[in-house]
Order: sequence, then C-alpha cells, then structure tokens
Amino acid sequence: MSVEQDNLTAKQNDYAVFLPAISGFYATFVGKQRNEPYVDPARFPAGLKDMEQMNWLNSQKALFPYRWSLYSGGHANLDLNKQDWSEDMVRNREPGTFILGDSGGFQIAKGLWEGDWKANSGCPRAQKKREQILNWLDTVSDYGMILDIPTWVIHDKKASDACGIKTLQQAVDATKYNNEYFMANRKGKNNGGARYLNVLQGDNHTSAEAWYQEMKDFCDPAKYPDTHFDGWAMGGQNMCDVHLVLKRLVALRYDNLLQSGVHDWMHFLGTSKLEWAVLLTVIQRAVRKYVNPTFTISFDCASPFLATANGQVYFENTFPHDEKWSYRMAPSADDKKYATDTRKWSTGVVADGIYPRWQDSPVSDMLTMKDICIYKPGDLNKNGKEGKTSWDSFSYALLMGHNVWMHLTAVQEANRRFDAGEHPAMMQRDGGDYAYFEDIVERIFAAPDRATAEDIIEQYDSYWMQIVGTRGFKGKKAKNARTQFNALFDIGQPQVDNSSDDSVELDSTTLDQLEQDIHNESCRA
Repeated sequence: MSVEQDNLTAKQNDYAVFLPAISGFYATFVGKQRNEPYVDPARFPAGLKDMEQMNWLNSQKALFPYRWSLYSGGHANLDLNKQDWSEDMVRNREPGTFILGDSGGFQIAKGLWEGDWKANSGCPRAQKKREQILNWLDTVSDYGMILDIPTWVIHDKKASDACGIKTLQQAVDATKYNNEYFMANRKGKNNGGARYLNVLQGDNHTSAEAWYQEMKDFCDPAKYPDTHFDGWAMGGQNMCDVHLVLKRLVALRYDNLLQSGVHDWMHFLGTSKLEWAVLLTVIQRAVRKYVNPTFTISFDCASPFLATANGQVYFENTFPHDEKWSYRMAPSADDKKYATDTRKWSTGVVADGIYPRWQDSPVSDMLTMKDICIYKPGDLNKNGKEGKTSWDSFSYALLMGHNVWMHLTAVQEANRRFDAGEHPAMMQRDGGDYAYFEDIVERIFAAPDRATAEDIIEQYDSYWMQIVGTRGFKGKKAKNARTQFNALFDIGQPQVDNSSDDSVELDSTTLDQLEQDIHNESCRA
C-alpha cells in the first residue's frame, strides 16, 4: 500500500525558506542504503520500504518532499574523487533540489581545520583546505558561503590560538584574503559552479558596520563584473538583531547591492526561533515589493538533529495568538521494557505520560514503541556490550526524520497563521503607538529615500530591543552583546512544564560523537 506524501515543497508559498542543516549522521543512512543493506530491511518499521522515503530531497519517494537544505563542508568528505556513499544524499541529489553549502568557517574557529589562517601566512595546510572547500562548494552546492573567519574567535583565547586570529582586523584581513582566492579561482556560475554569498560578521553594531564597509565591494558588479559574489549571508550580530538587519538592508538597497538577478539570496545562519520565520517572511516580501522581485531569504538550524542526539523529541508546535509561538520538545521514551511493545508510538508515549500530547509526523505515524526502543534487557549493542539505552543508531535516525518534519511544518504553519491575521506577541508593539512589525517594515521600504528609511528605523529603537534575537537576547544585549556561539541553537518551550523560559542550549558534542561513531563503524565494515 502506498503512503500518501505530505508535499512540503508545494506548501512553501512565498515564505522565507527554512533550510534543514543536514547532519552527516542522518545523511549516512540515506546514502549508504543506496549501495548496501546498511540497515537490515527487517529493522524498518512497517510502512517504511525504502530509505529514500526518509530523504526529503527525493520528490518521488519521500514521505515529505522538501527541495531545500543546507550542508556544511565542515562535516563533509571534501575528496570528490572518491565515492563516498555516506555523502550520496547530497552529492547525488535530485535535479531541481537546492543545497546551500556552508564553507566551514566554524571549523576554522574551533581549530578543527588546523593551520595559520592569517592573511598571507603561506600556511600549506590552510591553503590546501581553501582549495578543497572551494572545489567542494563549486561541485556540490547551488549557493555556497565564502570562507569567513567569525569575529567571535577574537574573544575566545582557545579559538584564536587555534587559528592564529587575534584581532578584528586580522579576522577582516583573513576573510578578505579568502574572498580574493574564491574570486580568482571559482568555477563561475556560467560554467556550472556555485553562486556565492558574501558573509557579514561583527559582534555589535559598530564592528558589523566596519565589516560591511570592508566587504561590500566583493558583491559589486561595477568593480568585479565577472567574479563578484551573488548575495549575502548574515552571521554574528547580523543574524540575531532585527534592528541591524533592517539597517543593513537599507544600506544594501542604496548601495545598489540588492540587484535583481545579481544579489537574489540572503541567508541567516543558525536561526531557529519560530517567530523569526515570520519576521524574515515579512522582510522578504517588502524587499520583493520595493527593491528586488527575485529576492529570497533563507535561514537554517540543526536543531532537529541536535535535539535528537540529546534525547529530545518534538511533540507539538503551538501558535497562541498574541502569545509566544513555540516548538515543544521533551526527553523521549527510552526504556528496554518497550522492546516488545507493539503499541503505536503516539499511543504509548501519551498513555505512559512521557508526553502530554503527541503530534504525529509521516515518520512517527508508522512507528511502534519497539521500533525505537529496540534493545531489551540482555541485548548487546554494536560494540558487543549491554548498554543503558534501548535505542540503536537507527532509532536516532528515525526520530531525526520526525523532528525535521515537525520543524518544517512549524515554520510553514507559523506563516500560514500570520497570513490569516494571527500574531506572535513578539511582533507587536504596545504602548505609545500600537504597531505591528509588518506595518513598520512597510513604512521603511516605502520611504522615498535612504535618510527617511533610516529615520524610521531609529524611531523604533526601543521596539527592536524588545524583539528577542535568535540567540535569546533582547534589550541592550540584543544590540551590544557578542553572539554566543557556544549556545548553538535556541528552541522554544523545551520542557513539558510550560516554563516561560523559551530557550534551551543543545549540546552539539553529542551529535558530533554520534557522527564519529558511525564513521568509525563504517570504517570497520
């Protein structure tokens, strides 16, 4: 019996585009199953006949087709001369799908890509990585991000020691050096290569402005007619401060750097707050109306994968009018007593009080309790030991698929509700002049000139400070605090107890360990 698809591509409409940041752990299950029975078909839940059903980039077979994703070169096998089935979900994806390639600046900052990354250092390790990542982006991606040095490294001694970048100017100079290399050596979009996004960094308004002034020319077709970059990626303070976002877009407009057919894409790195899905749609629509009709905003996060690695599973999404909009997650069922439990997953987790409610996805709809809690007492895991968990690695993959669907549908539902006249509390200003975010944005972009637009932005300075940034900051912290990269992703209402605190830090090291374990397992095979 065929399973009816939930076509999320068809439901996207004109919303800002969320890009699931595909984990290598998840991609391995899809890709390797193409070449071998990486997962024994007997392990599949009833209803799952092919791992391609879990691959949303497969429009014909996926349980929920969705054509857009992000994949990081920082986690990828950059040697494209060797077949690597664990990368096949991305390398050999369906024509017409979209991949934004992340260049791996985060890996530089964390010292995972070793070398002296200062401009003109002559470091052979750094140069080899530049060559590899550019070739990978040109081959795998539709758009790629330039190889930037995040400005937060200068405030982190361990990070600065690892990459050799100690000052803001060194970060700027190193990024400019990488930009020049990319410009000189990119394949070119007319030759089948990727388009490139110029990454804007800065950890407060002042440094963000300085960074922009140093980097903006790389997108200028008047100065680089054949090699200019093709859009923008918002990092650092730019991705979490709506005041700065609007200032930057006005600057781009009047600097002639939002041209249709030239600068058609802007990406916000690591943006997970549900309200921001709507904020970015509002901004995208305004830019399309007044500046560039072919402009698209995208945003990504790895939260569905990170959450699962930390044992957290989305159980519902909530959209109360004039209140906080949230993805809700909590620790999942993990008990060996369920290894023979044939109850439907949604029935079992609610009946046993693990979740107060459960919103089924196309993935969870086919699951039983024993499909996830696979190990019973006495069973040995892949390492030949009896572990504490009832999950095997495929349990994580199944729940990651569920979490991706939950996140995607939350983003789309938030936009549908907004279009129906509902609002999250964050998007309205109470007090002196009651106003909705979309009305203010309309005024900004309808303004007759730059000065007027900038004046309108500054009139609402206190309002912008009340809009919680994607890192959970508001008030003066939203305007002046350094971006907190150790708290990688911010998720609303994580606890069952209805806590008013809408943020949770998800530990990326757990997912990193899962990916390393599966890599080691593959090497042993």
